Amino acid sequence: MSMPGEQDELAAIVRGARASGRLAMDTEFMGEGRYRTLLCLVQLAIPESSEGPEQITVIDPLREDLDGSALAEVLADPAIEVVVHAGRQDIALIRRRLNTDVTNVFDTQVAAGFVGLGAQSSYDSLLTDVLGVRLAKSASFTRWDTRPLSAEQLGYAREDVVHLLELARELELRLQELGRLEWAREECEPLAHSSDERDPEAIFARLPRVAGLNASARPIARELVRWREQTAARADRPVQSILSDVALMEIAKRKPSSRKELEKIRGVGAGAKHRRADELVEVVRRAGQHPPDPPPEQARAPASRPEDAPLVALAEALLRARAREAGLAYELLASRADLQAIIVAWRMNGENAEASEGPTDTAGAQADVRTMRGWRRSLVGEELLALLDGRVSLSVSEQRLQVAVRRG
Repeated sequence: MSMPGEQDELAAIVRGARASGRLAMDTEFMGEGRYRTLLCLVQLAIPESSEGPEQITVIDPLREDLDGSALAEVLADPAIEVVVHAGRQDIALIRRRLNTDVTNVFDTQVAAGFVGLGAQSSYDSLLTDVLGVRLAKSASFTRWDTRPLSAEQLGYAREDVVHLLELARELELRLQELGRLEWAREECEPLAHSSDERDPEAIFARLPRVAGLNASARPIARELVRWREQTAARADRPVQSILSDVALMEIAKRKPSSRKELEKIRGVGAGAKHRRADELVEVVRRAGQHPPDPPPEQARAPASRPEDAPLVALAEALLRARAREAGLAYELLASRADLQAIIVAWRMNGENAEASEGPTDTAGAQADVRTMRGWRRSLVGEELLALLDGRVSLSVSEQRLQVAVRRG
């Protein structure tokens, strides 16, 4: 079957997106056995207009002759709303493939959490709950990188956008009625910066037990990370198949100077018999000439204490009550780690106030977590601090088993 997505179809989609100010987008990709996830299909839809019905097309990003410049301009245009569902990876792949920004994102999964639906709702479940539509999915786990694609595969791909604009429109209407459309848009803004670029320095910082490496081993580990990234990119293989984190750390610690020494390191020996063994030894030798790199001194965050646990539970009760009353998914407000950080910061403020013989200052140093920023702070953050300060108390209604807030 021939692949749709000819240049004229893409041009029509671009014209329709500019005319309507909206574009739905989804992708299909393959990540298994590769250095980077491979973008295999891009599905696009524009809404019905006076010029014609809703239009859907599927374009093939594997085509070397694909000219995606016009689409890139549309995606980067803040006047055009780009509708996705759970679109973080879709956006990251599109940004890399088309070398473009993606602005004005509206994610229906994010939006669902603000109208009382699950914060991790699937596309299928939202279509059922919001539009009463059921899809007959049949080709979800398939080889999207093969050509030609079957009619079943193309039909499956189209279904991922066929109702997406309608779903977004209904969710936006509900958000407007609740006064939360701007909340949802604020939450979608970070998605525009989604990226799958791999930063060797960030990867080095995430190595297991990297803080325990001594000053002479750290430059070696850093160079091994760079070598592994370059080698995996050339071979288009997952980095862990080139050299595992555990083996990388052992090499950095033991600093083998020959293939024989390298073969003694567990997890490396079997692979040390080919040419990469010589490369690894050379990386160690070269990195060993770098100046020592002592671990940076970092201010240790205040540790949690066992007595914090009841306060975390109390804070969670308040937030769950507020989420239920507001018809919000609780996951949008805070994670347990967020609450723990808030409790620790509040406790430290109190201890500092006692040491200085002054009053507790809830406006002092506060945890830099999402619950204490933006709309979340207005909705629950300030009230949570008041609860911790004793200016708000909780009571339970036995009749309705609800948590009520009583001031005093």
